[in-house]
Amino acid sequence: MIRGKAPRKLKTVLFIDDELAWLQAVKMAVDGQSFKVMTADSGEEALKQLRRAKPDLIVSDVRMPAMNGFDLFEKVRSYPKFQGVPYVFMSSLDDFDAKHIAKQIGADAYIERPLDIDEIKKVVLDLLIRFRRR
Repeated sequence: MIRGKAPRKLKTVLFIDDELAWLQAVKMAVDGQSFKVMTADSGEEALKQLRRAKPDLIVSDVRMPAMNGFDLFEKVRSYPKFQGVPYVFMSSLDDFDAKHIAKQIGADAYIERPLDIDEIKKVVLDLLIRFRRR
């Protein structure tokens, strides 16, 4: 460590999706990158994760059983602690209504899937840079 400089804190990204295969692929894709990854396979699990740690970026699927991404977004935003955390929706659906709702409720971005591994890394890194000053 260089004297007088504190070590840089790794940024944390929370990925939420009910498709476990996709979550595993994301985790493998970004392993070794300059950020930590948290995952949740449901809105309920995401809320548990958020009680333990505050991520720097949240990336959530729109279509999930029990609690969809929009409902989760509203719950997350109801906590003052998370109001400044960038929130990105993703979906494999080219759904105009979902994109419109995401924009209307205040999401920071909307990603269409499928994404390849390199694109996942690029999107996450770009978003972390874009929102680092928040």
